[in-house]
Parts: sequence; C-alpha cells; structure tokens
Amino acid sequence: MTIERQVRFWLIGFAIFGIAVFFLRDVLLPFVAGMAIAYLLDPICDRLEGWRLSRTLSTAILTAVFVLVAVSAALVLVPVVAGQLVNLIKNAPDYVDSLRTTAANLVTVIEARVDPTVIEKIRGALAGSAERLVEWATGLLGGLISGGVALANLLSLLIITPIVTFYLLRDWDRIVTSIDSWMPRDHAPTIRRLLHDVDERLAGFLRGQGLVCLTLGIFYAIALSLADLQFGLIVGLVAGLASFIPFVGTIIGLLLSVGLALVQFDDWIRIAIIAGIFVFGQMVEGNILTPRLVGGRVGLHPVWIMFGLLAGGALFGFVGMLLAVPMTAAIGVGVRFALEQYKDSTIYRGSNQDDDTDSDADDEAALKT
Repeated sequence: MTIERQVRFWLIGFAIFGIAVFFLRDVLLPFVAGMAIAYLLDPICDRLEGWRLSRTLSTAILTAVFVLVAVSAALVLVPVVAGQLVNLIKNAPDYVDSLRTTAANLVTVIEARVDPTVIEKIRGALAGSAERLVEWATGLLGGLISGGVALANLLSLLIITPIVTFYLLRDWDRIVTSIDSWMPRDHAPTIRRLLHDVDERLAGFLRGQGLVCLTLGIFYAIALSLADLQFGLIVGLVAGLASFIPFVGTIIGLLLSVGLALVQFDDWIRIAIIAGIFVFGQMVEGNILTPRLVGGRVGLHPVWIMFGLLAGGALFGFVGMLLAVPMTAAIGVGVRFALEQYKDSTIYRGSNQDDDTDSDADDEAALKT
C-alpha cells in the first residue's frame, strides 16, 4: 500500500470516529468516564496482580473501593453543598442589588475625579454591554438547563459507569494486546513507541493535575470557610475542580470569592484576605504543586490544554472535554514525531547535506594521515 493510500485510509478512519462521537455524544458519557477510570486504576490493578491476586479479584476490589469512596464523599459533601447552593440562589437578588449599589457609588466617585469627556467615551464603548451580558447569561442558563435534562438519567449513569469500569479494567491487558495485533506490521514498532510516549505524558498529566486539583480544592474550601466567607465551600470546590485548566480555577475562584466578599463584608482588610487566599494558592500551585506533581516531563503546555478543552467542549460537549486531554496528548506527540522526521529529511537538511558530510569526513581523514 502506498503512502498516499495509507494517509487516505487513516484520515477516513479519524473522520468516521469524529462523526460517530459527535452523533453519539449524549450517550457516551458513562462509557468514556468508565474508560478514564479504568485507565487510571490499571497500574494499581497490575500491582495487585503482582501480589498473586487474580485479575478479576483485583478488579473487583478496586472497583468496590472506588465506588465506596465516591459514594462516601458524595454523602458527606452533597448535603452541605446543596444547602449552601440553595441559600446562594435565595440570596442572589439581594447580592445583585448590593453589588449594583456598590458599583453606583464607585461610578459616582469616578465621575467626580475623571474628565466628563472620558466618561462619555467609556459609556459609548460600553453601550449595549448590559444587553450582551444578559444575552450571554441567558444562553449559559439554557445550556445548563439542557445539560440538566441530558443528565436527568443520572441514576443510570451511576449504574453504568462502575459496570463499564469493571469490565474494561478486567480485560485491559487483553484489549491492549488485541489493539496491538491490529497495527500495520511495517509500522508497529514506531506506533508502539508513539503510544508509549502518549501514555507517559497522559498518565503523568492526569494523575499529577488531579492531585493538584484535589489539593487546591481542599485548601480553598477550608481557607475560605475559616475566613468566614458565605458559600466558601462551594467556591473552593469549584475553584479546585476548575484548576484542571491551568490558571482558570484561580481566576474563577478569585472573581466569585471577591464578589461575595464585597457583598458580605464592609471591611476592606477581610476582602483583601479573601483575595490573598487565591494569590497564595496560585503561588503554591505554580512553584510547588505543579513542578512536583506534574513536572516538565509531561510536555503538555497549559495553552495547548486550554485550547483542547475548549475545542472539545464546543464540538462534543462534556464528552468532548473528557476526550480532549488524551487527544491533545496524542496530537502533541504526533507533532513532535513529524518534526523529528522533518529535521531528518532532505527538506530540512538540503539535498547536498550528505555530500557535504562525506567530504568533510574525507578531509578530516586526510588531515589525520
């Protein structure tokens, strides 16, 4: 098979895969979630097998422990989070009025100190911003409502995901062997090397960034609660989860917490403490957590991760966000491989490079003699 036919074959295959994911995105969530959990638990299952436990028993133990931990965490957190969320929704109108009053006072101070022509220019530039903001919020709310309707079968999701996890984890080695047997024989060693690179980067990022998110979520939730911020637990958990996208969690948490602090506190020192919690969290994440838990060997740039997550979410919804990280890791490894091939080709080195190298070697040999 010629190179052109091989490229055409794989491009058609990837296109069919993308189309299938697009049309089946509403039912793929429990399967993709089960696959991700099985991928993360496979090394632990291999270690249990090293202790002379059968694969089925190791899988059953891991799946049971995972479900038990997830259910226990849900039973502890859901009532508290739900209570704070209900209070937040109930008090939202009062918070909006308070923020509007604060903004009006701030505008009055600015108008007293700034040239009126500048104020008019700012008003002209911001004309229609309120309508656009309402439009955006309405679209976001509609998306959340439609997402809630799509997740109305949450019970089935909670049932299907552990089952998928169990079977995939039990048969993981067999699945890998089968996929390996499907590879084109001429290129199997190269594909194995590339898949190994993808696995190293993906596993390092997921496990490392997962620990970063968990650590930051616990820190933000405890620190904001100790600072006596209302709904600090919700804001802290949201900021921790959003930290999976570099810098986004800190920005979201900072805006939410400072907004709530402006409504709740009249003391600017306490508002500064709330902001300082996220500044400190960002410093710890950038200088301690990420270098130690994720490290530079992962090779996934934060901008590349943000682009992949946003693109996956825009194309395929939440399923696309789950698939975004492995896809960005695979594309990143593929791009590096393509660059290696390019630099090793005559396109990069030039057609006379080999002749020049040979002549240089002959000249060196002549000088030595």
